[in-house]
Amino acid sequence: MFSRLLSHDLPRSKLLAAILIVIVLGLAVAPFVFPGVKALNVAAKVLIFIVLVAAFDLLLGYTGIVSFAHTMFFGIGAYGIAVACTHLGATWTALAVGTVVALALSLVLALVIGLFSLRVRAIFFAMITLAVAAAFQTLASQLSVITGGEDGLTFKLPEWLSPSFEPFETEFFGVLIDGKIIAYYLLFIVCVALVLALLRIVNSPFGRVLQAIRENEFRAEAIGYRVVVYRTLSSVLSALFATLAGCMLAIWLRYNGPETSLSFEIMIDVLLIVVIGGMGTIYGASVGTVLFMVAQSYLQDLLRLAGEATSAVPLLPALFSPDRWLLWLGLLFVLSVYYFPTGVVGKLRARVAHAAAKPSHRGHST
Repeated sequence: MFSRLLSHDLPRSKLLAAILIVIVLGLAVAPFVFPGVKALNVAAKVLIFIVLVAAFDLLLGYTGIVSFAHTMFFGIGAYGIAVACTHLGATWTALAVGTVVALALSLVLALVIGLFSLRVRAIFFAMITLAVAAAFQTLASQLSVITGGEDGLTFKLPEWLSPSFEPFETEFFGVLIDGKIIAYYLLFIVCVALVLALLRIVNSPFGRVLQAIRENEFRAEAIGYRVVVYRTLSSVLSALFATLAGCMLAIWLRYNGPETSLSFEIMIDVLLIVVIGGMGTIYGASVGTVLFMVAQSYLQDLLRLAGEATSAVPLLPALFSPDRWLLWLGLLFVLSVYYFPTGVVGKLRARVAHAAAKPSHRGHST
């Protein structure tokens, strides 16, 4: 039953399985175990980026396509919710309309980009998507009547998702349930459902064809698969999942602007997370996102503590200054790539495969 739920794509490593269980349980109980606004925001951001990174990994890790338009679809989802709730009011209908319209727009744009651009070489396709994403960000900044311009849109959500909504008078495990916590668990359910859907896609015959195209597109074309069609479908699916991640972001923040969902920095973060977690593994999106988001959110606090602990030692307090957190984050990324060239998930799975291969080699030698 559990194997079928995961589309028979088991972690294949006891340590990886333990890490994934800790991540899922930690996110499931985060509002009660990690109280505070910052901790809850980090947990919600992890849920959103797991979907966003997994969607990008479908494109890069499984199909071998480098696209910089991923944040454009992310922004379309966020703007879909923001615009709909601004003009239609704080209703569930507005959320549904915003999500459907955003998905439809992403579908059309992904089809157009895929059909007209995927025939060119990989580097030219990457440049085309980068140009399209930059143009869309500029357009969103200038269409102030619809998007709010540089200031963005602040909107209200249905009552059940409003922070002021408190359905219970008593606390549960020391926490008073409000609309913010309900919104968090809505994101949690959506995240789990979308990750399971992505696992089903990549482990289906369609997913196997994508991996064959990634390994050798000429061979895949020679045996009868229409490479452009499969690449376009992969691009469309990736765009739709990224759009849903954008919808999740807008629901959580109750605000959206160009820098919130369309910034190129988000694209860089997604690329780093894919490399850290491991390309070509949906599980890598979860592990990489948790590692990156925790480091990004709490590294300054750790550096501040380290600076205070080493205050009596010359030079060290300056080295551990919280202002240098980007330097340390870059160093951690370099070390992770050096020690985990195939990502954390790839390294753990390779270790298990290597250990399983040793007995067979011994058997052959005897």
